[in-house]
Amino acid sequence: MQLKHLRTLLSPQDGAAKVTCMAWSQNNAKFAVCTVDRVVLLYDEHGERRDKFSTKPADMKYGRKSYMVKGMAFSPDSTKIAIGQTDNIIYVYKIGEDWGDKKVICNKFIQTSAVTCLQWPAEHIIVFGLAEGKVRLANTKTNKSSTIYGTDSYVVSLTTNCSGKGILSGHADGTIVRYFFDDEGSGESQGKLVNHPCPPYALAWATNSIVAAGCDRRIVAYGKEGHVLQTFDYSRDPQEREFTTAAASPGGQSVVLGSYDRLRVLNWSPRRSIWEEAKPKEIANLYTVTALAWKRDGSRLCAGTLCGGVEQFDCCLRRSIYKNKFELTYVGPSQVIVKNLSSGTRVVLKSHYGYEVEEVKILGKERYLVAHTSDTLLLGDLNTNRLSEVAWQGSGGNEKYFFENENVCMIFNAGELTLVEYGSNDTLGSVRTEFMNPHLISVRINERRQRGIEDNKKLAYLIDIKTIAIVDLIGGYNIGTISHESRVDWLELNETGHKLLFRDRKLRLHLYDIEGCSKTMILNFCSYVQWVPGSDVLVAQNRNSLCVWYNIEAPERVTMSSIRGEVIGLERGGGKTEVMVTEGVTTVAYTLDEGLIEFGTAIDDGNYTRATAFLETLEMTPETEAMWKTLSKLALEARQLHIAERCFSALGHVAKARFLHKTNEIADQVSREYGGEGTDFYQVRARLAMLEKNYKLAEMIFLEQNAVEEAMDMYQELHRWDECIAVAQAKGHPALEKLRRGYYQWLMDTQQEERAGELQESQGDGLAAISLYLKAGLPAKAARLVLTREELLANTELVEHITAALIKGELYERAGDLFEKIRNPQRALECYCKGNAFMKAVELARLAFPVEVVRLEEAWGDHLVQQKQLDAAINHYIEARCSIKAIEAALGARQWKKAIYILDIQDQNIASKYYPRVAQHYASLQEYEIAEELYIKGDRTKDAIDMYTQAGRWEQAHKLAMKCMRPEDVSVLYITQAQEMEKQGKYREAERLYVTVEEPDLAITMFKKHKLYDDMIRLVGKHHPDLLSDTHLHLGKELEAEGRLQEAEYHYLEAQEWKATVNMYRSNGLWEEAYRVAKAHGGTNAHKHVAYLWAKSLGGESAVRLLNKLGLLEAAIDHAADNCSFEFAFELSRLALKHKTPEIHLRYAMYLEDEGKFEEAEAEFIRAGKPKEAVLMFVHNQDWEAAQRVAEAHDPDSVAEVLVGQARGALEEKDFQKAEGLLLRAQRPGLALNFYKEAGLWSDALRICKDYVPGQLEALQEEYEREATKKGARGMEGLVEQARQWEQAGEYSRAVDCYLKVRDSGSSSLMEKCWMKAAELAIKFLPPQRSLEVVRAVGPQLTGIRKYSAAAELYLNLDLVKEAIDAFIEGEEWNKAKRVAKELDPRYEDYVDEHYKEFLKNQGKVDSLVGVDVVAALDLYVEQGQWDKCIETATKQNYKILHKYVALYATHLIREGDYGQALALYVQHGAPANPQNFNIYKRIFTDMVSSPGTNSAEAYHNWADLRDVLFNLCENLVKSSEANSPAHEEFETMLLIAHYYATRSAAQSVKQLETVAAQLSVSLLRHTQLLPADKAFYEAGIATKAVGWENMAFIFLNRFLDLTDAIEEGTLDALDHCDFQDTDIPFEVPLPAKQHVPEAQREEVRDWVLTVSMDQRLEQVLPRDERGAYEASLVAASTGVRALPCLITGYPILRNKIEFKRPGKAANKDNWNKFLMAIKTSHSPVCQDVLKFISQWCGGLPSTSFSFQ
Repeated sequence: MQLKHLRTLLSPQDGAAKVTCMAWSQNNAKFAVCTVDRVVLLYDEHGERRDKFSTKPADMKYGRKSYMVKGMAFSPDSTKIAIGQTDNIIYVYKIGEDWGDKKVICNKFIQTSAVTCLQWPAEHIIVFGLAEGKVRLANTKTNKSSTIYGTDSYVVSLTTNCSGKGILSGHADGTIVRYFFDDEGSGESQGKLVNHPCPPYALAWATNSIVAAGCDRRIVAYGKEGHVLQTFDYSRDPQEREFTTAAASPGGQSVVLGSYDRLRVLNWSPRRSIWEEAKPKEIANLYTVTALAWKRDGSRLCAGTLCGGVEQFDCCLRRSIYKNKFELTYVGPSQVIVKNLSSGTRVVLKSHYGYEVEEVKILGKERYLVAHTSDTLLLGDLNTNRLSEVAWQGSGGNEKYFFENENVCMIFNAGELTLVEYGSNDTLGSVRTEFMNPHLISVRINERRQRGIEDNKKLAYLIDIKTIAIVDLIGGYNIGTISHESRVDWLELNETGHKLLFRDRKLRLHLYDIEGCSKTMILNFCSYVQWVPGSDVLVAQNRNSLCVWYNIEAPERVTMSSIRGEVIGLERGGGKTEVMVTEGVTTVAYTLDEGLIEFGTAIDDGNYTRATAFLETLEMTPETEAMWKTLSKLALEARQLHIAERCFSALGHVAKARFLHKTNEIADQVSREYGGEGTDFYQVRARLAMLEKNYKLAEMIFLEQNAVEEAMDMYQELHRWDECIAVAQAKGHPALEKLRRGYYQWLMDTQQEERAGELQESQGDGLAAISLYLKAGLPAKAARLVLTREELLANTELVEHITAALIKGELYERAGDLFEKIRNPQRALECYCKGNAFMKAVELARLAFPVEVVRLEEAWGDHLVQQKQLDAAINHYIEARCSIKAIEAALGARQWKKAIYILDIQDQNIASKYYPRVAQHYASLQEYEIAEELYIKGDRTKDAIDMYTQAGRWEQAHKLAMKCMRPEDVSVLYITQAQEMEKQGKYREAERLYVTVEEPDLAITMFKKHKLYDDMIRLVGKHHPDLLSDTHLHLGKELEAEGRLQEAEYHYLEAQEWKATVNMYRSNGLWEEAYRVAKAHGGTNAHKHVAYLWAKSLGGESAVRLLNKLGLLEAAIDHAADNCSFEFAFELSRLALKHKTPEIHLRYAMYLEDEGKFEEAEAEFIRAGKPKEAVLMFVHNQDWEAAQRVAEAHDPDSVAEVLVGQARGALEEKDFQKAEGLLLRAQRPGLALNFYKEAGLWSDALRICKDYVPGQLEALQEEYEREATKKGARGMEGLVEQARQWEQAGEYSRAVDCYLKVRDSGSSSLMEKCWMKAAELAIKFLPPQRSLEVVRAVGPQLTGIRKYSAAAELYLNLDLVKEAIDAFIEGEEWNKAKRVAKELDPRYEDYVDEHYKEFLKNQGKVDSLVGVDVVAALDLYVEQGQWDKCIETATKQNYKILHKYVALYATHLIREGDYGQALALYVQHGAPANPQNFNIYKRIFTDMVSSPGTNSAEAYHNWADLRDVLFNLCENLVKSSEANSPAHEEFETMLLIAHYYATRSAAQSVKQLETVAAQLSVSLLRHTQLLPADKAFYEAGIATKAVGWENMAFIFLNRFLDLTDAIEEGTLDALDHCDFQDTDIPFEVPLPAKQHVPEAQREEVRDWVLTVSMDQRLEQVLPRDERGAYEASLVAASTGVRALPCLITGYPILRNKIEFKRPGKAANKDNWNKFLMAIKTSHSPVCQDVLKFISQWCGGLPSTSFSFQ
């Protein structure tokens, strides 16, 4: 991470005014600074100051300055600030969300000692440290504070971890203590962690360690359990001072520590797991850093300083721009700020685990963030600022992201779908699916709140192509699986996740109720479907119908309307819902019934009143009725009884409505009498239970309230006497007997004899009960009662009476039971038989009549058969040994397996006729193997074969037939059968039969006979693939012969005989079809050939029209020419493309040439306008005569070419003379030249050139020389030889040129020799001008090969002195150059010297240059910026040179803003009285008095240097011509001012001289024409205020404020001088160009002046002395007498004067003695230096009693 300075938020002051604390708000929008004056300044995130407020003391009686602010923190919601103060209190100020909101104190916590530090880590929790060593917690909700832990050592620092769940405190004894509110599962220890070697004022808790530092100038990084990880030791660094404060970045990856003028940065390296030190940020004059605050997003760091300055730094690892729309700022390895460049919005993307963010992408219409770390995945929604971080193992970047759902991101990777909800750091769920289309996945995340359901998160997806799974994402379990018979292509859950819609590939729309697990198909041919947003209303399209389900609970009720287009979408807003339909080019909106949609929404929201109000506006329709029913049910469940009553009234349920009306009256009366909800009253609850027919619940409610009568009344009213009597009996009600009697009477009155009999029976009166049962015609009940009681059985008459009644009523079984009971088995058996109670009859017969059992079993079986219970009858027939009946029953009951079992144990003769029936059954079930077995058992094999044949199972039939028939019989059978099938037109069945008996050829013949060629081809392909192509061809020919050309085409093409197809169509005159086939199947040029043949067949203009239509006219002409059909080509071109005629002539000519018909070809070439081609033809055949003839007759330009061609032939035969003659005839000497050159015959070439093209002779010569050069040394030798030849021939000019052209990089001696020879020949034999040119050409070439002396000698031969000197200079032979200049031309001596100096300068040999030209050397030092060397060298020269360069250096330093260094220069070298230096001295003085930070004891040495320089200057001026000039007087005044400033700084270092310092500040006001007026008045005001001279302070500071306003306005015209009348403080002063006092100090002064002026306790008048004048004024206004100023205070000396030797210099005795005494007591070296200066300045001290030692 790097720190880059952005801006200064608060300018520093001159003195100490430290920033005590700073804080950033959690939302990054506000930044607070608390200054030493206890004012909180509020800035916005851009660094603009927006607000401020003053803190207040715990008790006003101690004054506003009785405390310091030591800690400050924003609340987590950024609307409050906690302020910790040293007056034992914490205030919490509510500052609001907007700037300028009223600041109010909302909490205060009084403590027992000073608050030293403070943090606000969590909502309502403020943690702070106290001077007494305690760390406490303040709860803003309860307004109480408590101790977390206590130590005995002052708390010097307090910090929290990144999550705010843990705190760390540092103490004065070096202890560091850790405490967790929640250790977040880390398991780290609490309590004392480590003992640091010094108080850890700088303490930071980073992600991986704790960093501490303090006054020992060491930074120590501790591990999680206190062991030392790293130490950074700066104790030996003289530039480093103690560490005062530290801050960790919000991500915990970086730590910044503040010290003096420096910020040190430590960055955590995740790869190396150590802290790495970045380059420290060093800022001169920053002074000690007292506070650090890091912006919560990590992008900014603010540092507060000792002088009250606040600097803002940008914290950034790197920045990048993403798609020119987003700025990505990496503020740490694990934290990135994403800024939208267009809107300015920012999102902080951060890894909570501290992993390094590797890559950030912005996807999904530039709304969603995706970033990877090594182990996690970061996701975020830029619009809602919801961010997530989930564990994610890298998969090589193969993930696919889907952002269709605004609440959840879907990630698909390697067949797995993972869901991540934005804002959650856990994956919502993960499922396996291969179907990653957003239309096949539906996720619903709390989209509509439902009553009683907090979280509702569901997912529907495809497991496979036909199976849908629905998952509850909260519980992570499957809540439904739908298996569908067809492929699903769309699905969507409704917003509550209770219903699922899905559509399959057949466009059928299905609705699945998840809770009821029921699936309903609700629409066919569905092309569009969508849930209406915010409701459970469904819209779909079925062809031209728009279908709307307003109540999805009743899917059969659908509202349909006709539409004429396609639905494209839904729009809901503005109180209406519209379906958008495209009808042609327009979009039409169909409005839905918003009211019906509204009802569903109201129901879902539980707003039943709104639902009722809406339903009352509708007419009663089936849909409305369904809604009323739904509302009634829900209203009853919610106990909204008035709404339920209204619903039942609307539905016409009068009884329920009246019942509820009465219930509501009870509830309302109870509510009026007792208050509260009347629905909780017991009668209301009981009535509701009655309404639901839950009478037991109603009874329980009544009995809970002991309302027995009401419970009994309820039952009586409902005629539920039994329950009524049970209640009365249970509660011991006195009216029990009366109730029973009443009940019996009521039963008799209502003729309920049966119920009355039961009542008598229950009361033990059996006879009466029997009597009532018989009266009621219920003899069976009477019999049951008699059977249970022995005493009644003994009554024979009664029993006879009952049995007679039973027989009469045909209740034979019950009569039999009674007879059996009275031991009459014969009658009992008869009755059982009559009553068909055969089970009891058989049981009785086994005991009493064993012989009858078999008969009874058969009779039982017959009875069951009559009752159609055939399967039950089987066993009884078996028991009765009636096999035939058993088999018939089994077959009738379709109990086939039982039938087979019975048949298997029967005789073969009996069984054989039943087997085929069973076999037929199994054949119908297609269980052919069992049927076959049964047929065989029944000796019906032929039927089995027929069965297989009918079932088309020819193989099995064949196999069976082969077992029982001869093969030839089988073949005959099958072929006969196949022929029969063929006759019936069942060709496929016939085919199978033929194939089964391995006669596929018969099948092929059959298909051919019936012209079923496709089947024929199929069989040939299967059984005779080698004949397939021939078959296709044969069929094609047959079909062609039959005129079935289209079918023939298919077969030809299948046989890959497209040419046959084309020929077929051609022969039938179907050229279009032929052209189509050729184009489709014949490659690129076939169709063109067909088109050409087609056109040729047409001929004339018809051919032209056809070819134009096909766009092939030109191609056809080319084709005709290519195929040598030149007549047809000429015809086409003549009719349509006349411009093609020459081209055809040309091609015809070329054809004739190829055929060897040269004369005819010649004629055609000439017709084509290409006589040259004819010439070339003859040339090619070397028929030169004919070529010459044609050329001369038709193309004269070609005559030369013929000659050239002839010459080439001669050359090939090496007949150069003939060739030369021919070329000269052709006027081509150039070609002859080229031929000679190519042949290397350069002499012949030069001869030809000289005779015929003399203009090229020189160029040819050069070329010859170049060729020689290319050949290297051998070539150069040739050139030298040529030169020698020219020389011998007396051609000296050519010889010289030849010598000059010699270039041999390998031999410089050869070149030198040749060039010197050239020069020698030129000097000897050539004219002077030419020889001069040669020497001037040779000289530079010799210097080029570093032969400087040879070049110089050459120049000297022709008296070229300057050129010779230049050659020596270039060779750096300076002595020779000087000698030549001296001996031959002294004028060039200076020239040589200048070049020598320049050489030394360029070589940087300044030391050598000093010996030659010291001024030039000094200037070179200046150019190179070597000022120290320059001054050092100048010091060795005369005084004048020294001060020239001192002045230059001083001017340079002043421009650079370093007046201090310039001043030091004059301190070292003295200040000469040169008038040209005066501006420098004045500028140093002006910069010094205007600079900040000089009003302090530390500034003494600077002032002393200025004073000493000015003193030196004034001393020099006295001795110069400028003595007593205005400049001299001005410098004397400056000297006095500098003395005052120096003395003031000295006095400020000694406490007892505080008033002297104040007096000097006041005295300086009389010199404001030379000083910045605002600074002077400010310093005087502050100084007088500090010593308690409040009147003066008020006037001076008031003047200061007026001056600051004047500086802002740019004029002093508005200044009021009344306060300074009769003083020597000047009115006319220069207007300062800028403010010299920072804004913070100006505000502080303004507040103080305003406070004082409001108090009105001060007189606004300057103090006066005995003269009646202002006490600091030198001039008495009344007399005009001017007093001398005191050298110590600057005040006028009125008495007790001490005079010095120097005139005009004096001091007030009291002040002088006070100054001496201070020196004696404090031994201040600076005060001693002041005395020493006064001694020099004033010619000694008045007394010798003081020593400087």
